[in-house]
Amino acid sequence: MLRKSLLAATAFAAAALATQAASAADLVRLGNLKFAHYGAVSYMKEIAGKYDLKIEERVFAKGIDILPAIVAGEIDVAASAVDAAIAGRASGVPIYAVAGFAKGGARIVAKPDAGIKSIADLKGKKVATPRGGAQELILLAELAKHGLSWSDRPGKDVQIVYMAYADMNQALLAGSIDAMSQSEPQSSQAINKGFGVEVVKPYDTELGEPVRSLVVTEDFYKKKPDVAQRLVRCFVEATATFIANPDLAESYVREKMFKGQLSSQDFKDAIGNSPYSYDISVHHVQVTTDMMQKFGVGRMDSPPKAEDWVKLDLLEKAKAGAKAADAGTVKAN
Repeated sequence: MLRKSLLAATAFAAAALATQAASAADLVRLGNLKFAHYGAVSYMKEIAGKYDLKIEERVFAKGIDILPAIVAGEIDVAASAVDAAIAGRASGVPIYAVAGFAKGGARIVAKPDAGIKSIADLKGKKVATPRGGAQELILLAELAKHGLSWSDRPGKDVQIVYMAYADMNQALLAGSIDAMSQSEPQSSQAINKGFGVEVVKPYDTELGEPVRSLVVTEDFYKKKPDVAQRLVRCFVEATATFIANPDLAESYVREKMFKGQLSSQDFKDAIGNSPYSYDISVHHVQVTTDMMQKFGVGRMDSPPKAEDWVKLDLLEKAKAGAKAADAGTVKAN
């Protein structure tokens, strides 16, 4: 009798352990940034359980700041501007771009009394931008298109002042710079609060609208293909949810990410200039790489070829699966 009880208890314990192991969610460590258009990436952690995932989010100041954490093995997936990912890949960071998640998200904003109505009016002015970011690349492309020279020292047509995203609005308000190449929602906030005016949405160069990239480590892609696929499926659902339900997107970004420090109008203006998306292309990444090399952004000795590290198979499967699920829902109804 005792032996039967022990065997039953052992079997029960083994079954419990097996069930626990089967239900244990796979941990994914996410590196993200605090911008309005990064909201759907952040929202992934809220629905991760549906995909048997547990997503731990860590917020960084700039996309390029995530790269050392990837090298240190602390991050599996990261959200950043394409140029930061390109610079990382060029420096040997083992990453693949697997999706895009927003486009646009840039604006050149000037002081209202600076007399700046166009890019040509930036001559003789101080213009702030973060070093090595999409905003720097866009700014330099615009200056080149309009025949203006630039340097971070006096003597050229435009003096570039390198600043963190978080510091530029204050500098514009204080009058220590004349204009800035800023991200969202900071550019919308400057305009809505009255200390900035839009000069241009800088999308009329060869670069077009910059795309943000979702990247994963090579190890994550190669050694955990099932987890990587589930992650991208989670990303597609999170993005589709934000696109279909803008009220939810606004509530999540304003309350969860910005803790009430972002107004409804700021959010709407920001997302109007940086809509949520899924897609990225080999062509866009290559054009961005070529322009970075041309203008010295990222200081790459050996620029990577986009076709070698842009891997869209996971995204294509996830989107196909989402379409099939939608079709099934419609048919069932």
